[in-house]
Order: sequence, then C-alpha cells, then structure tokens
Amino acid sequence: MVTAFIFFVLGGILALVMRLQLAHPNGHVLGPDKYNEFFTMHGSNMMFLFAVPMMFEALAVYFVPLMVGARNIAFPRLNAYSYYMYLFGGIFLWVMFILNTGPDMGWFAYVPLSGPDFTPGKRADTWAQMITFTELSALCVAVEILVTVFKMRAPGMSLNRIPMFVWAQLVVAFSVIFAMPSIMLSSTMLILDRLVSTHFFNPAEGGDALLYQHLFWFFGHPEVYIIFLPGTGIVSTIVAAFSRRKDFGYTALVLSTVATGFIGFGVWVHHMFATGLPQLSLSFFTAASLMIVIPTGIQFFCWLTTLSTGRLFMRLPLLWVFGFFFVFLIGGLSGVMLASVPVDWQVHDTFFIVAHFHYVLIGGAVFPLFGAIYYWFPKITGRMLNERLGQVHFWLFFIGFNLTFFPMHMLGLGGMTRRVYTYPAELQWGNMNFIATIGAMLMGAGVLVFVIDFLISVKSGAIAGDNPWGAGTLEWATTSPPQPYNFLDLPTVGSREPLWEDPPDQPVVTGLREDVREVISTKALDADPDHRELLPVPTIWPFLASLATTFLFISSIFTPWGFVWGCIPLAITLIGWFWPTKREAAVKRELEKWEDAEARA
Repeated sequence: MVTAFIFFVLGGILALVMRLQLAHPNGHVLGPDKYNEFFTMHGSNMMFLFAVPMMFEALAVYFVPLMVGARNIAFPRLNAYSYYMYLFGGIFLWVMFILNTGPDMGWFAYVPLSGPDFTPGKRADTWAQMITFTELSALCVAVEILVTVFKMRAPGMSLNRIPMFVWAQLVVAFSVIFAMPSIMLSSTMLILDRLVSTHFFNPAEGGDALLYQHLFWFFGHPEVYIIFLPGTGIVSTIVAAFSRRKDFGYTALVLSTVATGFIGFGVWVHHMFATGLPQLSLSFFTAASLMIVIPTGIQFFCWLTTLSTGRLFMRLPLLWVFGFFFVFLIGGLSGVMLASVPVDWQVHDTFFIVAHFHYVLIGGAVFPLFGAIYYWFPKITGRMLNERLGQVHFWLFFIGFNLTFFPMHMLGLGGMTRRVYTYPAELQWGNMNFIATIGAMLMGAGVLVFVIDFLISVKSGAIAGDNPWGAGTLEWATTSPPQPYNFLDLPTVGSREPLWEDPPDQPVVTGLREDVREVISTKALDADPDHRELLPVPTIWPFLASLATTFLFISSIFTPWGFVWGCIPLAITLIGWFWPTKREAAVKRELEKWEDAEARA
C-alpha cells in the first residue's frame, strides 16, 4: 500500500508539471520530447504501478484473509515474490526515466510508433519489460486470492455469506488471470519485433498493426474493471457499516459484480471505433458497451436503497462514498455517449476522452480508495485519522478534481486533441486550461494535507479501539492492528454480518498449533472444515528469485543472450525456494502423527 501510494504521488507530480505546461498557450515548461516522456510515464505509472497494485494487490492481500477469517494468505512465499517483482519493475521504470530513457510513446505503446522504425533506443523496451514485471506480480496475487477465498474461509462462511469486498476481489482475480496474459503477450511480441527482428506488427512483412491494439485492449478494458470493481466492494462495505444495516440486494450486488467482470471482456473494441473495422462488428461492441452499464446501475440503486433505509452515521469514509457517487456517475454517463460510434468518431483522441476516463478511474478508484483508507486506517494502525484535516482533504480534492477535468469536456468538444504539448493562443483554449491547472493544484494540496494527516496520526492519532465504527465484518473481530497470525482462535460464521448477527457465544476453532504456521483448509462451497495445512516458514529465497528474474528481464532487452544466461540464476534460486528443509520435514511428520492420533481418538 505504501509503495503504491508513493508511485501515486510521483505520478501526480508528473501530472502537475504537464498542467503547468498547458496552463497558457505556447508554454515553455516542457519541450515536446520531455512532454512525451511525462505523459507516457504518468499514464504507465498510474495504471501499472498504482491503480492495479493498490486496488487489487495491496488491499486484497491485506484484507481478504482478515475478512474471510483466515490466519494468513495462501502461498505466502509467492506473495513475497510478487511484491518484489512489482517493486523492482517500478524502480526499473523510474530509473530509466531519470536516465532520460523513459518511454515516450504513450502508456498504450501503439505500433508502429513504438516499433523499431519510429522509436530507436531502449525507451519502448523499458515500457514493454515493465509490463512483464507488473503483470507477473498481479498474476501471482490472483492465484493467492483465489485459493485463499475458496479454501481458507472461516468455517460456516458459505458462498452466500462472503463479504461484498471479497466477492469483488474474487471476480478481479479471475479477470487478472484471463486478461494479463494478453498484455504480456503483446509486450513480448513488441520486444521481439524490436530486438530480434520478428514482424508480428509489421504489415510490410505480413504482420498486422491492428493485432497489437486487439491484444492490448483485450487486456486494457478489463483492466478498467480490475481497477473499478474493488472500489465497488469498498463502497458496499462502507455503505453497510455507516447505514447500520446489511447491504440491500446482496444477491443482485454479487451477480452484478460477476456480470461486470464477464461483460468487461466483450467491449474492448470500443477503444478502436476509429480504426476502420466492419460496421457489423462496431454494432455488436456498441451493444456490449451499453449493456455493461446495467450491472453498475443495479449496484447504484442497491447502495442508495441501503442508505435510504438505514440509520446514517455520517463520517469521513461515507463522505468519500458520496463523492464517488457524484464523480463516477458523470464518468458513466459520458461513457454511454462514447458507446455511440458517431459520437466516438467526433471526440476520439480529444480532451473529452481524457475527461471521461479520469472521471471513471479517479471516481471509481481513488475516491473509494481514500474512503477505504479512512475506514481501515484504525484497523491497520490502531489509531484514527484526524477528522478536520480529513474534511479539508476531501473538499480540496473534490473541488480540485472537478475544476481539473470537467472543463476538459468542453476543450475536447472545442477541438483540443490529446497529447499535444502546447497550442496557439488564437484557438482560445487558454482560459479552460488555466482553470484545469488551478484544479490540479487544489488536488495536489489535498493529497499533501492527507500525507501530513497520515504522518501525524500514525504516531499520535487518537486510539481507535478494536472496532471504532461498530462494523459487522470479520476483520473487526480481532485486535487493531491485527497480530501477525490475524486470529489466535479462528472464528466461525453463522450469518453475513457475523459481528452484528451472530450470538456472543458463537463457537471458535481451537486446536490449531501456535508454534508453527498452521492454518485450516475448508471446502469451497460451504466452508466446512476439511484439513489442516502447514504454511512454509520465512525464507530469503523468494527475494533472491525476484532478483534473478529482474536480472533476466532487464538483461534480455540489451541482448537476447540475457534470457539464456538469466535462466541459470533463476533456476538456482527456484531450487533453493522449493527445497525442503529439515525443520519443515520434521514439523510435517509431527503434524501427521498428531492428526493420526486425533483420527484414532
């Protein structure tokens, strides 16, 4: 979480510099080459180093085991490896940027612009290999989340009692597994075109430039929902906690979440309406783009019904949810406009698109994220964030956001195209751009207030207690902050909001050993206890394996032999990772004897 937030701040600084460049006509803050680097780094940083790692990987790894009543996440060594791959990929991208070798062809790296003819050097290779780092990390986390949810839930937590946040992360994990290989394939094919002269995307040699766009957006549009769906889970959690009632329409919310993840794989071509595809294809993807609005609309009405029929407890997390309602609704409505092919043709590659996806992504991810931080900060630290500073943070960010991006709708309709580093005064775009720059500064001031509040509250914030909001989900059933093992005695679950509805004498699971990392495995459907599982002890091998993988990835963009030689240290570290130790073997034998004795008894 901390790493992803640092990347968020760095990406925000890049955005502020770009807004200073565009604040007035004929700006001189950035030249054209540096501006290309800045907007490419901003987009790549926010999408691959902040949004997915924060909304899926960080929040899921921390809160899913707590919310399902598990002692730990499945495959903890793989979890460590996934973090280091994400960290090293981010460091690699930013070091190359500092060395003036950062990518400069957009966060999507369309060919032929990113091909060897138009982007010599290592800038495009840097982008493509950073993709491999981050998507490998996301795939590892997806596997961990799926196994944790299906096999490590607290006894009694059947599928119809799983919290909405966990459902959202479960759908995202499936989406990651099906979407991420597509972008890894396209980025690898791009590297091969650039380094070993293949011709996947070279039409002169039988390749197809549009193939790249299909592969990229087959990942790119599901990624929007990979970022957005955790936000819906956060909203459902906060709405229930602060309206003092269970989520209205739980089944509808779950089915809407699943439907959003499923339909999200059928709308990628609406990013390609201007590429000359057949009209019949465009009509199908227009229908799909309109259809995907329906599940989100159902969720909105379920949330509003929950709020209107509950007893509202108005605090900062709920304020951020109200901000999400306002901002994301605007982004959703402009998305319906863009699903129409004629409208899309008119505003394609203009600032209208910039406004739309920022309303969707910041509205659907950053607003719920800040709500989640204010909601779960007591869980993580045992202390409360400051309410007054939080109010200042919200209003600066909310007002600044709308001042920044709402004028971009008008700029786009007025003809201002994306990715231009300056513009002449006679086009009369200066006033709107100046307003947008002022808004960006207000957003930056809001984030600065939050960082100050965070640093103060971590050390001297008010003591929170174990459950300061009186919420009903299992993460609040243990101490705040939780112990390394989450729960000493695992809870059992008899309802959807166990802290509200289960009796005080609800039984707990006893008998698990405390001197080793022993967890309980349950059945996928009804979470009935199945068997004990012994998790591995901490080891340095996942870290060494991540270093070996980093060497393989980075060296391979300088010479194809880097892949060959890089496999040797990677193989050595993986053997060390999986080689059983004497202590683990002894504990497993002892555990088997204990289970046999219990079975005989």
